[in-house]
Amino acid sequence: MWNNLNKMTLDDLNIAGQRVLVRVDFNVPIDEQGNVREFTRIKAALPTIHNILDYDGIAILMSHLGRPKGERLAKYSLKPIAVELEKLLGQEVKFAPDCIGPEVEKMTHELQPGDVMLLENVRFHAGETKDDPEFARELARMGDVYVDDAFGAAHRKQASLSAITQYFQGKAAAGRLMMREIRLLRRTLFNPDRPFIGIVGGAKVSSKLQTVARLLPRVDKMLIGGGMAYTFIKAKGGKIGASMIENDFIEHAERILKGPDAEKLELPVDTVAAGDLEYGSERKTFLSDDIPDGWHGLDLGREARAHFVKIIKSAETVFWNGPMGMFEREPYAPGTRVVARAMVDLTSRGGTAVVGGGDTMAALYRFNLTGPMTHISTGGGSLLDFLEGKPLPAYDALSDQVEV
Repeated sequence: MWNNLNKMTLDDLNIAGQRVLVRVDFNVPIDEQGNVREFTRIKAALPTIHNILDYDGIAILMSHLGRPKGERLAKYSLKPIAVELEKLLGQEVKFAPDCIGPEVEKMTHELQPGDVMLLENVRFHAGETKDDPEFARELARMGDVYVDDAFGAAHRKQASLSAITQYFQGKAAAGRLMMREIRLLRRTLFNPDRPFIGIVGGAKVSSKLQTVARLLPRVDKMLIGGGMAYTFIKAKGGKIGASMIENDFIEHAERILKGPDAEKLELPVDTVAAGDLEYGSERKTFLSDDIPDGWHGLDLGREARAHFVKIIKSAETVFWNGPMGMFEREPYAPGTRVVARAMVDLTSRGGTAVVGGGDTMAALYRFNLTGPMTHISTGGGSLLDFLEGKPLPAYDALSDQVEV
């Protein structure tokens, strides 16, 4: 499916003087005091917004936040994001009290070229998650042309993402972020500079098993870390103590381990483990397939760290999704941190380092290592669906380019 890059882009639209309705992904963490805690997705939308302003367009932004389930809940208001976006843009961002209705539509028609407006949370209306065409029709009244720049939500079939495009025939285009994600991920997966190394970690094997299966034939090596490693180690007959395990997926892991590409898999040879999960617990290092009963594997051991770094140093392209351990606690952060630093070294010598996943992004922020990466994907579920070869309904719904 990813041979189809023939979608309209922002460059194909005539946006001068037009109300450009942009679906962004501003689903970012906000604390109880109303402070935005993480800005990656907001900053990622800036190139599209700037492009609209540079060509005398009017940028009208819409997004979801959280899961209000059709209710108007103050904690899910986008107003704090409008405040932060003003700071990033260095200009006023008008905020609409809703995303549909005569009052909001009137506000959009009063905007002038160069103006920016953020609409209130589209999920305050139940029609959004139901992909309701009537709700989509109301949203469409806010713009003259439509741009989807929400790669992080591209796997969802919802009103502001898919149903809405039917009201913008020939005028529904992909934004800068959307096309950067699609093109870069496609090149990384299908035409990488080799050696190409995949790194998959995180807590659960269930959410990423298909990712491993999909990536394994394409990579030269696959490093498995984090909690998911113990399901594979158990499937090989190892003793994992009280480490995280998903028994329902042992059989799936066994199939991968018996498959034609099994020799590409690299599991951690040793593990830093704790007697319990309380702060200050006793820590010991064990062979990863010989962890005593009652001990929890929580990070790569010293030998595993050195081995993983050595493999990354041999690479030209690395795709990484998922931390190597419980990085939120410093005693179990070294595994994830050394992998991150190895990725930085890769980019410094001209290699390609692509990172995806919310937990991986959080780790990079914790270690202050986001800047050097070639690309940090804003996708969560959409990234995993892309890796697994599944369709992305929001992207598929955009207008095709017209051949001339």
